[in-house]
Amino acid sequence: MHYNLIDTMFLRYSLYFFLLLSQWIICQELPPIQNYTPTDYQAENQNWAISQDDDKVVYVANNKGLLRFNGANWRLFPSPNESIMRSAKVVGNRIYTGCYMEFGYWVEDGYGELRYTSLSSNMEESLLEDEEFWGISNLDDWMVFQSLKRIYIYNIKTGAINIIDAENTLFRMFQVDKEIYFQESGKGIFKIDNGEAEIVYEDEVVLNDEVINIFQQGGIIVLVTKHNGFFRANDGFLTKFSTGLDLLVNKISVYSAIKLKDGKYALGTISNGLVLLDQNGVLLDHIDQIKGLRNNTILSLMEDIDSNIWLGLDNGISYLNVKSPVKVYHDNKGVVGSTYAAAIKDNILYLGTNQGLFYKNMEGDSDFKLVKGTQGQVWSLQEIGGTLFCCHHSGTFIVEGDSAKQITSLEGAWKINPLSGNPDLLLQGNYDGLYVLEKERDNWKLRNKIEGFEHSSRYFEILGNKVFVNHEYKGIFKLDVDSSFHHVQSIAMDTLIKGSESGIVKYRDQLFYAYKEGVFKYQPDSDSFVQDTLLSSIYNQDDYVSGKMVLDQNEDNLWIFTNSNISLLSDGSLADTLLVKPIPLAENVRNGIVGYENIVNLGEEGKYLLGTTSGYITLDVNAFQEPDLVVKIGRVQKSSKDSQSWTLIEKDLEVNLKSSENHLRFSFFTAEYNKYFQPKYQFQLQGIYDNWSDWSENYSTTFENLPYGDYTFRVRAKIGDKVSSNIATYSFRIERPWYISNLMLVIYILTFAIGSFLIHQAYKRYYHKRQQKLIEKNKREMELAKAQNEKEIIKIKNEQLQEEFRSKSNELAASTLSIIRKNELLSKVKDQLLSSVEDKGSIKPIINVIDKNITQNDDWELFKEAFNNADRKFLKKLKKAHPNLSPNDVRLCAYLRLNLSSKEIAPLFNISVRSVEIKRYRLRKKMDLSHDDNLVDYILKL
Repeated sequence: MHYNLIDTMFLRYSLYFFLLLSQWIICQELPPIQNYTPTDYQAENQNWAISQDDDKVVYVANNKGLLRFNGANWRLFPSPNESIMRSAKVVGNRIYTGCYMEFGYWVEDGYGELRYTSLSSNMEESLLEDEEFWGISNLDDWMVFQSLKRIYIYNIKTGAINIIDAENTLFRMFQVDKEIYFQESGKGIFKIDNGEAEIVYEDEVVLNDEVINIFQQGGIIVLVTKHNGFFRANDGFLTKFSTGLDLLVNKISVYSAIKLKDGKYALGTISNGLVLLDQNGVLLDHIDQIKGLRNNTILSLMEDIDSNIWLGLDNGISYLNVKSPVKVYHDNKGVVGSTYAAAIKDNILYLGTNQGLFYKNMEGDSDFKLVKGTQGQVWSLQEIGGTLFCCHHSGTFIVEGDSAKQITSLEGAWKINPLSGNPDLLLQGNYDGLYVLEKERDNWKLRNKIEGFEHSSRYFEILGNKVFVNHEYKGIFKLDVDSSFHHVQSIAMDTLIKGSESGIVKYRDQLFYAYKEGVFKYQPDSDSFVQDTLLSSIYNQDDYVSGKMVLDQNEDNLWIFTNSNISLLSDGSLADTLLVKPIPLAENVRNGIVGYENIVNLGEEGKYLLGTTSGYITLDVNAFQEPDLVVKIGRVQKSSKDSQSWTLIEKDLEVNLKSSENHLRFSFFTAEYNKYFQPKYQFQLQGIYDNWSDWSENYSTTFENLPYGDYTFRVRAKIGDKVSSNIATYSFRIERPWYISNLMLVIYILTFAIGSFLIHQAYKRYYHKRQQKLIEKNKREMELAKAQNEKEIIKIKNEQLQEEFRSKSNELAASTLSIIRKNELLSKVKDQLLSSVEDKGSIKPIINVIDKNITQNDDWELFKEAFNNADRKFLKKLKKAHPNLSPNDVRLCAYLRLNLSSKEIAPLFNISVRSVEIKRYRLRKKMDLSHDDNLVDYILKL
């Protein structure tokens, strides 16, 4: 083992440097670290090798098999013989893997699945007992597989396999440019030349220590050992190369090592995390579990296409986003707390947190320390006129270096604003209103409280002669204050705009108010707030998280915070225009304090510090660039309404699906792994949903119950405002259901034609029958009408007869009445003559004439004729019923039929009423009527 003087001196001075550096490492900002647990990737703990294909998809050799990660989801492909997978290497479209008693390769099929092809099982020579394959390298058309006892060289084109046997254990295999090396225990380092092994290094270090990896730097071979650090090859001998790792070798065992593209080294250790060295071996970072790694034992390392580092751990996987414009300071011990404010003064970084005011030198040679006497909640830090003010729950402080002087003990100081035109006065917002600070003899002190206003003044701005105080539950108070700032003269409120987590800020002498409905600008002429179209476009209700706006006075810029972005407002290329630059730093990853967002310029161009709930992050705005995204469709699956399972479809071919297979699921991805800048996806399904969907972080979508037809699924991705350079597409067709297939359509047409013919014939028969029925019906109706007419005629005739009967009856009645009156008159004349003439004989001829007229049969005959005309059947019925009646009896019956009384009948018979009654009596007897029978009723009923 050889050492040179320079390396010895380097080691001595590195010791002093490391002692200074160790404290800085504790508090430094680190690249973002993304950890994946076995639960995340659904496999076992240990991960032995990592590789990446040209599409940036990552493959990991896990105890359970081969893991594939495309930035969206993990997939496990179990080992072919269910053994531990020890190695993996991507070459072209193949992923070569090695495990227990097996090696071969995987290729993705048209369904997005990996299919395995065994190489070891096709060899003529058998594998050794219990052989495991720990290393894989590629050199031109050759794949080299390393077990602990052999080297297998596989020709990709011919399939031939050459074997190099070893007497002792083969620790590892290494590839350096176009050469393959391996280490055999107790013998040294060998190089493969023309399929044969030749010894190249037999130094003590390679005989007694395990070589972890071999690199080339500036044409010189560099070896990294497990316990003894770095060595260089000079003239066939290995010389110790002193590095910052030597300061840690007593407690660190290196297990994995890679050389990065920029010449730096990444070393994975057992139980001590990751060590990063520069090209000269200077220690840059020592990142362990305390600083964010998932585990301290690093089994494998891989630098990806984007120059970021993947770590296969003894328990999980970690991803170090080295090239991220974001760096993270995480308060793992909980000493600093949540950052509410930050400031830089005299090259000192101050953090105002919920636990006090902390400081550290910007050079990074110390950890954060508490400024004495500032324990408790800090609300804001402001440098005004060269003086740094700290607004604290306990009062107001002036900060100088590592100390703070309290100038007020008023509880609850929110913030301080300068009063324009009066540099010796400051306006301070407190829990209970507004206060004035005054500078007297270079010392600041409390002058007075502004009377007439008692509300909390967390956000306030001064514009002209007015003070605007934002109260998120009440609205904006507009205060007119007297010129000496002692009293509030009037208060007006704008209650139309108010909202939770709202904010107000004065930017370029204009007042802006922000809440979930947008950003509003104050118009002094109308004394009202009017919505600002440009700034409001930054907000929408779904993306709103806080109306807090932060002014960067150094650059005259304004920061606005939303759920998915932080936006930087700066001067545009045209006068009086603003340029909005959104940075896709989402709320869930920036981990800010909602409503208390804070960001401060670090003094370097484009670099800012953002407070978080557990420290802070730094952002290099100028270094931020949206990556060139390429989106791909990972898998396409189909299902049906009645099925609970999903079946894969070839994603590279246009397919025809059955009508029942109308449930489709698409998985897509863009292989980007930046923790703080997550891709979003947007898709459309042409043929039914032609509009693009809303942007979302979801990397799969499902369509159900699609109707038959031709479709094209299209998906694109974006980070920030930069959309992917491509649109991934997949076309497919859903066939028509069987019942509307071409054959069925022909059958339907024939069936329709035949049916139409049969229906026509049926209708023809139907209408014929209906016509016949109609004819018969009309005939019946005509007959019925005829019968009805005849009936009507009969009715009319009957009515005529009844009318004739009524006329005859009237004639009969008139005739009978005439006879009665004539007989009455003759009877009166007779009686008058008999009573007035004494000579009865002289008037006897007259009396005889009178008697003859009274009893004249002609009257009866006339009456009889009239009666027969009126009631022809009565006399017949009477004679038939009572043939024993005399003519006078029949005559009496006729008079009774006319319902004449005995008094009316007597003159007709020229007899007395008594005689009529006797006649009636005798008539009853001849008719055999009982005592209860009424004679007149009986006669009327005949």
